[in-house]
Amino acid sequence: MGSSKWQQRARPVRLERRYEFNSYDELREFLDAAAEVSEREGLYPDMGFGKDYVNITIHAEEGNSELGELQHRLAKEYDSLLNNSSH
Repeated sequence: MGSSKWQQRARPVRLERRYEFNSYDELREFLDAAAEVSEREGLYPDMGFGKDYVNITIHAEEGNSELGELQHRLAKEYDSLLNNSSH
């Protein structure tokens, strides 16, 4: 599951990662937990998903040319959702 790590991209500045899951149920659990993290942090990345994967893009704050602590913290929190799960 999700062996790739976050990739930092330029133009626009962003972090990207793809997580892969064994089932749709596992994906749903992750998306529900990720929504709670986003609401708590007040940061809502772009997410595109299929039956067993999700692609996440975390953009820099509008007007900033660099990613801040909040963006990196959100990425780590998403990673920890997988590490703390039973998958």
